Amino acid sequence: MLPDQPPTFRQPDPAERPWWWRLEDSAGSEVEVAGELAGQRFPSQADAESWVGEIWADLAAEGVDQVTLFEQDRQVYGPMSLHA
Repeated sequence: MLPDQPPTFRQPDPAERPWWWRLEDSAGSEVEVAGELAGQRFPSQADAESWVGEIWADLAAEGVDQVTLFEQDRQVYGPMSLHA
């Protein structure tokens, strides 16, 4: 039997990247986005926050009004508006 593939050759599992943003409309319903904006997961809270700080305008252009940060299934904070 072969050993598991090293992390560099496989997609990380949710335990390795537990931080993620739920993308929402103004009513709090989840918004589906396409491409590289969808389904992003992060190894740390700082990485997740940096990502949303860099990409918030693109998310807003896709119809996202607010975001909520999660670590696994635990809501950390939010919703946080993407509008000034």
